[in-house]
Amino acid sequence: MFEKLRDKPLASSQERFETLIGRTTQIYGRLVLVDSVRIDGKVVGNIETAKESKVTVAIGASGEVSGDVTAHRVMVAGKVEGNIYASERVEFHKDSVVHGDISYGSIAVEHGARLLGLVIQNPVGGANPGAEANSAIRQAQTNK
Repeated sequence: MFEKLRDKPLASSQERFETLIGRTTQIYGRLVLVDSVRIDGKVVGNIETAKESKVTVAIGASGEVSGDVTAHRVMVAGKVEGNIYASERVEFHKDSVVHGDISYGSIAVEHGARLLGLVIQNPVGGANPGAEANSAIRQAQTNK
């Protein structure tokens, strides 16, 4: 199982990205997405998608995000300094670095990924999984 994951780098994903933020691009501000995006540059600010959309946010090996990421799927090969809220799936590729809490439906972590924060699975069949995950994260933080 893990060998298959290790052999599938982020670049070979079957996901189609309508938007690409290149290596030399820096964006400062909140991004509200309608289509999937691949980030190889730097984003300082939160990244958000509509609740019912099937948008994927992929952060390439050279990509950096300083802010929260909220999407259907989140794939990280670079760096994230902020919380990740993935309603369906989150993937952490080798050499990825995440400092923040993670809420997910399903998760894949390659050997070599570094995560620092709470990792909480979304409740199955919850009416508002994002709100429930936020509540669980806040509760875990106060119990430290």
